[in-house]
Order: sequence, then structure tokens, then C-alpha cells
Amino acid sequence: MNKRRLYEPGDMVASFSGELGIVLSEEGLARVRGAFKEGGRAGRFFAPGCCQKPDYVTQVPVFFEDGAYDVMRAMNVRKKSDVPKATRKALEQRLRVA
Repeated sequence: MNKRRLYEPGDMVASFSGELGIVLSEEGLARVRGAFKEGGRAGRFFAPGCCQKPDYVTQVPVFFEDGAYDVMRAMNVRKKSDVPKATRKALEQRLRVA
């Protein structure tokens, strides 16, 4: 049975404040947790112990342009399709370094 997801790893998203980011896979989230800091943005999950295994319906792990990551509430991010290729490439490049 396929899992229902609102967001897929690799999707480009924007927070309500306009910050661009890329949705992370579960493996990608584990990598960035060790290499980058948590951003602490408005709209993120912050309860202790939550988000160990994001479901991509309510909990969406996102790596942002500023080099920080957060597990965001799905209602606080929106898919973006008009992101410049250079921005997407720069985010993917930073993720490969992690």
C-alpha cells in the first residue's frame, strides 16, 4: 500500500515568510541533523521527541537557503514551482556536502 504524502523529497517549498527550501528525505534529514543547525522558524514542530520519523502529511522536513533545517508543519509551507534553477542547484549542492 502506498503512503499518502502531501510533499515528496526534492519538492521546492517556501515558508510563509518567503524563505525557500527543499523537502528532505528521511535519510537526508538524518544527514543534515549532524551537519547543520536547526533553524527555529515560526511554524515548525518543537515538542521534545517529536519528528523522529516525519510523515510528510503533517510533518515536513525542509532544508532552507540559509543553511538551516526545520521539520515544518505542512500548513506553514507551500510548494513552489517557479524557483530559479540556480537556487535549486545551490541547495542540492549544499546537501551533497553534508
